[in-house]
Amino acid sequence: MTAVLEVRGLHAGIEGKEILRGVDLVVRQGETHALMGPNGTGKSTFANVLMGHPAYQVTEGQILFEGADLVGMEPDARSRLGLFLAFQYPVAIPGLSVANFLRAAINARRRGRNPEDKGIGVPEFRKLLKEKMDLLQMPHEFAGRYLNDGFSGGEKKRAEILQLATLEPKIAVLDETDSGLDIDALRIVASGVNALAGESLGVLVITHYQRILNYIKPDRVHIMLGGRIVESGGAELAEHLEEHGYDWLREKTAAGAEKGTRQAVAEG
Repeated sequence: MTAVLEVRGLHAGIEGKEILRGVDLVVRQGETHALMGPNGTGKSTFANVLMGHPAYQVTEGQILFEGADLVGMEPDARSRLGLFLAFQYPVAIPGLSVANFLRAAINARRRGRNPEDKGIGVPEFRKLLKEKMDLLQMPHEFAGRYLNDGFSGGEKKRAEILQLATLEPKIAVLDETDSGLDIDALRIVASGVNALAGESLGVLVITHYQRILNYIKPDRVHIMLGGRIVESGGAELAEHLEEHGYDWLREKTAAGAEKGTRQAVAEG
């Protein structure tokens, strides 16, 4: 069966400040979606809320995935169901190699599903990791480096994509993966995402800019303003934003809100 991530009327915030004000979104396995919007509109908050960051509080709405409402569920439980988040700012862990981190992550997921699972053996893991690194065209010595320690911006994002490849989730949320990347690093990261895309993986790319969508072609594009998705369309919507910015959409949204207020007053 195709896994579906369905967000219904999601309201959430941090420290008593509401940031998301009624988000509705559906992403299925095999689809690539892009979520765009200006700074401060709630895109990264949305990513963190989807994955269960404890600093954010959901006050209304549902996050439905694999037959469960994720609201109130711990991040590791969401991961075991098949949800993945690639961070905008990955954390460095000196002393922990990329390979050891990935093996520990795989075993944590397996044992979370079945406490009797003995975990993946070293030979099996090495074979899996080699296959994934070859798929992503990554040098094998990368696995021996300490996780994100001394990594360039591009290397940190490639490490995130390697995690995605190794954990094999059903839905992946990429939170501004293009942030801080030069054009060469952007192409490398995008090629990795494209190598993994297919019927078994749904992708939600969160970004400010259209440039990453030159390499990762979305099936649907959604625009967030003021904590809500106010416009959705095909890939051409991102191109329209690149050319015209967000002002036309702000005006359209404001006009719609004003019309709704007038109608409510008239009906009241």
